[in-house]
Amino acid sequence: MPLTTPAVTEVAPAPRPEESPRAEPAAAQILRANFAGTVLSAVRTLGRLVELSGQAIGGAVADIVRLRFSWPEALRQAWFFVTATAIPAVLMAIPFGVIVSVQVGTLIHELGADSLLGATGGLGVIKQGAPTATGLLLGGAAASAIAADLGARTIRDEIDALRVMGVDPVRRLVIPRLVAMVLVAPLVNILIMFVGILAGYLVAVTAQGVTSGSYWLTFGSFTVLGDVVVSLGKSVLFGMIVVLVACQRGLEAKGGPRGVADGVNAAVVLSVLGIVLLNVALTQLTAMFLPVRLA
Repeated sequence: MPLTTPAVTEVAPAPRPEESPRAEPAAAQILRANFAGTVLSAVRTLGRLVELSGQAIGGAVADIVRLRFSWPEALRQAWFFVTATAIPAVLMAIPFGVIVSVQVGTLIHELGADSLLGATGGLGVIKQGAPTATGLLLGGAAASAIAADLGARTIRDEIDALRVMGVDPVRRLVIPRLVAMVLVAPLVNILIMFVGILAGYLVAVTAQGVTSGSYWLTFGSFTVLGDVVVSLGKSVLFGMIVVLVACQRGLEAKGGPRGVADGVNAAVVLSVLGIVLLNVALTQLTAMFLPVRLA
């Protein structure tokens, strides 16, 4: 019998993993899940921050009215904030005043209006330089110290021990720091304003040929009390953001020393970001309702 060769059936090659039609939808689904989880986590964190803010501010007002507030603890925290920020505030104020005076003075000199340097330099330091420097300084020095302190207490189970003993951690730890920051932030802001304006004045008089009388005359003509009040108000709001964010990060620290370090890093970053965003909003509002005018 003749031998017949069996038919060979060709088998199609299996699709590569990167060519699979399911690879792209799976990656997109994972991406959407991660994005949704990040957004939801951020919203939950913001919600807890708002809740903590309400408890701290309401508790502070209630304790002060009822004469139950712990002033010794608040003053101790205030002294710590002062010692941690006084020297850095002076060191930050000098460059702010010099930069504003040099940059604005160059432009004003080209326009032939050197006598207006006092007005522009003073307004720049008072309305923007001083509160921004205060917020960044408190966000770097105070936020890290608060988050590290409360984070270390949290991982050592001291916060849970307070709750077991019936002590509210917000009233015991957060409110004194909040009140202390409300007291210290305007003082730091005033120090930065004074040093910054003095540094700008010395640069204008010694290096830019502006007379002392014209500098202070234009400074007093354009700078009004409302500008100082706005600057102090900004510093208070920035200080409150720093304390509340740092306290939340510290009280929610977990995972040992690494968790404390992550909490400190998050406290500094979030407080600085919040200060910058709030400063933009407040600047727009003050430009609309409190425009610069001749005193």
